[in-house]
Amino acid sequence: MKSFTRTIPLMGTNISLYIEGTDAEELAEEAVNMLIRYEQVFSANSEHSQLAMLKKEAASHPLRVDKELYDLIKIGKEHSLNEDSFLNISIGPLIKLWRIGFREAHVPEDTEIKAMLELLNPEHIQLDDELQTVHLFKKGMEIDLGAIAKGYFADQVMAFFKKNGAASAMVDMGGNVLVHGDSPTGSSHWKVGIQNPFLPRGNAAALVSIREQSVVTSGIYERVLEKEGSQYHHIFNSRTGYPIESNIASLTIIADRSLDCDIYTTELFGLDIVSIIHKVNNMKDIEAAVITTDGNLAYTDNLRGRIHSISSYSNEIVDAIYI
Repeated sequence: MKSFTRTIPLMGTNISLYIEGTDAEELAEEAVNMLIRYEQVFSANSEHSQLAMLKKEAASHPLRVDKELYDLIKIGKEHSLNEDSFLNISIGPLIKLWRIGFREAHVPEDTEIKAMLELLNPEHIQLDDELQTVHLFKKGMEIDLGAIAKGYFADQVMAFFKKNGAASAMVDMGGNVLVHGDSPTGSSHWKVGIQNPFLPRGNAAALVSIREQSVVTSGIYERVLEKEGSQYHHIFNSRTGYPIESNIASLTIIADRSLDCDIYTTELFGLDIVSIIHKVNNMKDIEAAVITTDGNLAYTDNLRGRIHSISSYSNEIVDAIYI
């Protein structure tokens, strides 16, 4: 049985695909085509994507979109409206205002931020299931699916691999890791490294063992703006318009679906460590690990025996290290 690995620069990151099975190379190429099409529909940075067309037209009239985009917007809106949720798919204008991670990143005036807050209400996204249309109630609103889109893409690609007989596979969307079958080392479980938020990329703070699951981490360390002695990260509180203030350096979620991982790494990120662990302990089929800004690691009860801290000099084999 053949294995094939393909890495491509897409969606602002490097996407890695590993497949073992018949026609592995052909499956990888078809998966690449899927991902290119997703970027054309979902991209927030392209003027020609369907998501961009919503910004241009959906405030004046309802706009019909592809079913996949509609479904993801609907899921994102539902979770954006959950009590105490820090996920907000209507956060687009705020992201564009700060531009953290881009050359033109800056700290906006407080008056600019406050003026922007009225555009960040997910209740102002009107959806019509029958017509599959999206209507934005206020001009200037903009949907941003960056927090959840990669998880959705990973799930779709993995479903395609499984449907076409892949014996084992890994989809790494530049941080969204989803695995199927045995690892390339021959083990029934994959060892995935949780990035150390205080060291350069590729240094793991802990290893977690997974099978038929996804692992996703959100952290304050990846995109940072430094201005006049202050640091501003890219994870925002849409209620204040400023980066979330907490002692959480990174939040890792493990679940069967990569989309669920994406949702909860964002939805829960603004909570304190005790609240995160307590909340996830009471959720079905979801696991969490949290690293605080002072270097402590905490994790949910269902990860006991499957996660352990490692030193930066560990020689353990890791199937994927991710952000």
